[in-house]
Amino acid sequence: MTNINDARNLTLLMDFYELTMAAGYFEEGYTDKVGVFDMFFRKIPDGGGFAIAAGLEQFCEVVDNLHFSEEDIEYLRGKGCFSEQFLDYLRRFEFHCNIWAVAEGTPIFPHEPIVIVEGPAIEAQLIETLLLVTFNHQSLIATKTNRIVRAAQGRPVMEFGSRRAQGYDAAVLGARAAYIGGVVGTACVMADRQFGIPALGTMAHSWVQMFPSEYEAFKRYAELYPDNCTLLVDTYSVVKSGVPNAIRVFNEVVLPNAIRVFDEVLKPLGIRPKGVRIDSGDIAYLSKKARKMLDAAGYPDCGVCASNSLDEYLVRDLILQGAQVTNFGIGENMITSKSDPVFGGVYKLAAVKDGGRYLPKIKISETAEKTTIPHLKNLYRIYDNDTGKAMADYITMADETVDVTDGITLFDPVETWKKRTFTNVRAERLNRPIYVNGKRVYENPPLRDIRDFCAAQVATLWDEVTRFENPHRYYVDLSQKLWDERQRLLTEFGR
Repeated sequence: MTNINDARNLTLLMDFYELTMAAGYFEEGYTDKVGVFDMFFRKIPDGGGFAIAAGLEQFCEVVDNLHFSEEDIEYLRGKGCFSEQFLDYLRRFEFHCNIWAVAEGTPIFPHEPIVIVEGPAIEAQLIETLLLVTFNHQSLIATKTNRIVRAAQGRPVMEFGSRRAQGYDAAVLGARAAYIGGVVGTACVMADRQFGIPALGTMAHSWVQMFPSEYEAFKRYAELYPDNCTLLVDTYSVVKSGVPNAIRVFNEVVLPNAIRVFDEVLKPLGIRPKGVRIDSGDIAYLSKKARKMLDAAGYPDCGVCASNSLDEYLVRDLILQGAQVTNFGIGENMITSKSDPVFGGVYKLAAVKDGGRYLPKIKISETAEKTTIPHLKNLYRIYDNDTGKAMADYITMADETVDVTDGITLFDPVETWKKRTFTNVRAERLNRPIYVNGKRVYENPPLRDIRDFCAAQVATLWDEVTRFENPHRYYVDLSQKLWDERQRLLTEFGR
């Protein structure tokens, strides 16, 4: 499998201030000063109950290839603001950081550390934008996709959005993220070649228009692709011509000499037609009509695919209205997360290492949600042993151990009087080591395994958390020790 980043050095994909700060650290002699940075997000897109982590594999590919080429050095020299000593440091750049991250496909929640970077601050600073652009984009699309897939209630969903994506990478990597989120395949051929995501598709309206008649277009398509005979029936009229002509091609007289196309082309091969696709009009009404016509013609196994600017709410409404749709093709609303197109992941300093100890750092804001959680941390998920359901997430300082043998009492970090004791539970650490001293120690699993993992993890969430409107807030709590440290810093800095 070819790395999508093989032909490119993405090291300079950064905000300019990261370079000026790195140069400042260098000039101050901070090349070995160790900082701890957290990547987290503040708000779940679309007002949902959870998000999906995605993008770790591509982030690893970029980190594995971090280097400043001579062309990069010459460009930076031309800016006229960097010393030759700093440029020489970049020329010899090596990565030494430790990185922890949650696995791709994991449901994630606001304010918890999704990625933790510990290492020389100058190095950790330089990867900020690379980290954020990778995780923000794919987590956004995986999250939106999962909403749409859940709305479909088990009906297959296909990703059809490449032409509406914001650029080439967004199309390919968006398809990857959509697959993690639960689609069964993609229209994007490069995503199939790159990641093994099944490439799917039928025909265009132009195919139908190119032939003297809709009927002849359908017939020829069935002859060319008997194993995947799905016919687009809305070029002219779904009810008056599209479905009737599809049925003719499936099973009626084609030529003046009374040759039966289905009998002639498909039946000898033991192949049944796959279905019809509706891409416009009132999908609920037309799918019901199509279903009745197909059933009457002896094709109850022939599916009805629906597309046409659908999202999770339209999919849900179609099902509630009794639409006879067996699978969905989703384009722009998925690949761009059109309803909420920004995943608000941020990257903030949490601690500085001084000798053998960590000095916690905090960013305080007038807005409570923008006040950070200090220190080097671990993230745990508490699961009920009887139901397997996720009960809460638990953030601790890195030197703490979590013992749930006799249960564990958690409290809301803001409304501290809200407490709950969980018994008969297990605690699973979510942030796993990815890099140790700059060397990758994590092997990315196959994409299909990530997809399956995502589905299994979403299934551990309560229905109250997964509902679309006003979902129950999933609790992300702090250990007493971490909460005390945060409160100490808030008091120290005048809050």
